[in-house]
Amino acid sequence: MTSTTPDRPTAPAGPPDGMPTADEAVAHTLLNCLLREVSGPEHQTAVIDGHLLLRLPRRGVLLRVALRRTSLLGAHRFTGPVHAQSKDRWAALDWRQLAEHTHGELSLRTGARNEEFIGQVAASHRAVSTALAARTPPRAGTDDDPLTVYLASEQSLLLGHRFHPTPKAHGGDHNAWASYAPEAGASFPLRMLAVRAPLVAEECAEAGAAAPLDRLHPVPDGYRLLPTHPWQYEELRTRPGVRAALDRGDLLDLGPGNRHFTPTASVRTLYDGDTFLKFSLNVRITNCVRKNSHYELSGAVALTRLLGPALEDLAARFPRTGMLREPAYRSIALPDPSGRPDISLLEGFGVIVREGLGPRLLPGTTPLLAAAVADEYRSGPAHVSRWAGNGPTAALHWWREYLALLVPPVLAAYFDHGLVLEPHLQNVVLCVDSDGRPAQILFRDLEGTKLLPEHHSGSLAALPPEVAGPMTYDARRGWDRVVYCLLVNHIAELLAALADLHPQTEAALWAEVRRTVVRYADEHGCPPRLSALLAGVPLPAKANLLARWERSADREAGYVRLPSPLAEDVLFEAIRADADWSTR
Repeated sequence: MTSTTPDRPTAPAGPPDGMPTADEAVAHTLLNCLLREVSGPEHQTAVIDGHLLLRLPRRGVLLRVALRRTSLLGAHRFTGPVHAQSKDRWAALDWRQLAEHTHGELSLRTGARNEEFIGQVAASHRAVSTALAARTPPRAGTDDDPLTVYLASEQSLLLGHRFHPTPKAHGGDHNAWASYAPEAGASFPLRMLAVRAPLVAEECAEAGAAAPLDRLHPVPDGYRLLPTHPWQYEELRTRPGVRAALDRGDLLDLGPGNRHFTPTASVRTLYDGDTFLKFSLNVRITNCVRKNSHYELSGAVALTRLLGPALEDLAARFPRTGMLREPAYRSIALPDPSGRPDISLLEGFGVIVREGLGPRLLPGTTPLLAAAVADEYRSGPAHVSRWAGNGPTAALHWWREYLALLVPPVLAAYFDHGLVLEPHLQNVVLCVDSDGRPAQILFRDLEGTKLLPEHHSGSLAALPPEVAGPMTYDARRGWDRVVYCLLVNHIAELLAALADLHPQTEAALWAEVRRTVVRYADEHGCPPRLSALLAGVPLPAKANLLARWERSADREAGYVRLPSPLAEDVLFEAIRADADWSTR
C-alpha cells in the first residue's frame, strides 16, 4: 500500500459539539499512534473515499476509519468506529481488539513483548470513561473572572494527548484518583507538616524564594513548614523512617491546611491562585512515576539562577512573553540507617515552588492553558472557537498574532542563548485580551528546559555532575526537541483546531507559520537549521507509542520523521488545491 494525495472527506468537518465515546477516543488515539509511528513511516497508509486505510504490515491486518478532515501533516481527524477487513467485508473493532492488534504488531516488529501494554491501555480507557461520565457543562462563562476561566482550562482535558497510546493511564487506586484528578474538577487542602529546622532540605535562588511555603500555615518554634500533597502523604506516612520521625517529634502532622489548591493538567502541580507548587507523586502517570528526583529539585533552582541573564534579554526583546521561574524547593532530610539522608523520602516529600501567574499577567488579560485552546473537542471554555473570531479572515489574523508571540522567543532562546525551551501545549499559557486576541505567552516547567553544553560549559562545570547532566541536550537532540514541541506538538495541533473551524484554511495557516519563521530567519542571518526547516526537511515527532512499548524514559524517547508542510512548493500546491475545492 502506498500513500496517496488525500481526497476531501465527505463527512462534516469542524470540531464536534459533543464528545466521542470512550471506546472511540481510545481507538482513535491508538490509530493516531500507529499512523505516525508504524504504518505511516513504512508507507502502509492511504486516504480513499473519505476514509483512512492503514495496514499493519507484520500482522497483515488492514484497518479503516472514516475521516472528518484530512491533514497536511497526516494528523487526520477521525470519526466513528475503526474497522478491520475480514474476507469481503469490514468488521467493526472495539478498542481492546485494536490494542491487541497493536500489541501483536509491535511484538513482531521489536521481537519483544510488553505484558503491561494492554493493561495500561485499559487503565486509560477506564479513566476516560470516568471523566466522560462525570462531565458537566463548562463551568467558566464569559463573565467569569480570569482565575476561574484559567482553572477550568487546566481541568478540561478529558482525553489527553492524542498521539500517546495511554494518555490517561495511571497507576494509582482508581477511587483515590477521582479525588485528585484535574478532569474530575478536584480541589483540596494540602496536608501540612512541620519539620524540625535542622532536618529541612532547601535551596533558594534568591532570598525569600521559599516564603510562599511559609505563609501557608503557622508552625511551632524551631520548625519549618512542609506542605505535602495529601495523596502522597498517605503513601509515605507508613514508611518506617516517617513513623519514627513522627514518634520523635522531628516531624509533626498539622492536618489539612486552610487553603484549597487545584490540580493543573499535569496532576501533581497545584495552584491556589498565588503560587504553583509542584509535588512528587509516587504514581505512574502515562510514562513515568511523577516524583521530583533529587537532581531535579536542585536543578530547578540552579536553572532559575543560570537563566537569569538569558530570560532578562528575552523579556526585553519580547516583552509580551515570559517564563515562570522555579526559585525554591523544600523537603526533609531524614537519616537512613547509614546516617545519610534518605533519598527516597527527600524525593518523595520534595516540593518545587513555581512563580504564580498574577505578577506576570498583563492587565486585563485572561490566562488559558494552550492545550485546552487546541483541544480537538469543545470540552471547555478555553477552546479556540471562543476566541478566534467569526470567519476565516478573522481566524487567520488571530493566528498571525499568536505565532508572532510564540515563535520568535523560542528560536531566540535556542540560537542566541543555547537554551532549549519545551513549548509543548501543556507547558504554555496563552493570555488573551478582552477581545479574545493573543496578548501574551508564558512558558512554564523547567524540568523540560535544557541547556546546550557548548553555550554553558562554565556554569555546568560548577554544578554536581548528577545535577548538570540531566540539564543538557546536545545541539541535534536539543533542536529536535524544540522543533517537535514547537511545530508538531503545539503549532500543528492548534492549527488543526483552527482548520476544523474553517477546513479550507489549513494550507493558509501553514503559510503563516512559514512566514513567521522566514521573517525571523531573515532578521537573524538565517541559521542553517532554519534554512533546512524552510526547505521542508522532515519534522521530528516524538515516538510515544514506541517509547511506551520499550518502557523508555521520556528523555530517551526517539523521534519519527513526518513530511513537512513548510516547503514553499508544498504550500503553493496545497493552497491551490484548497482554492479549487472551495469553488466546487
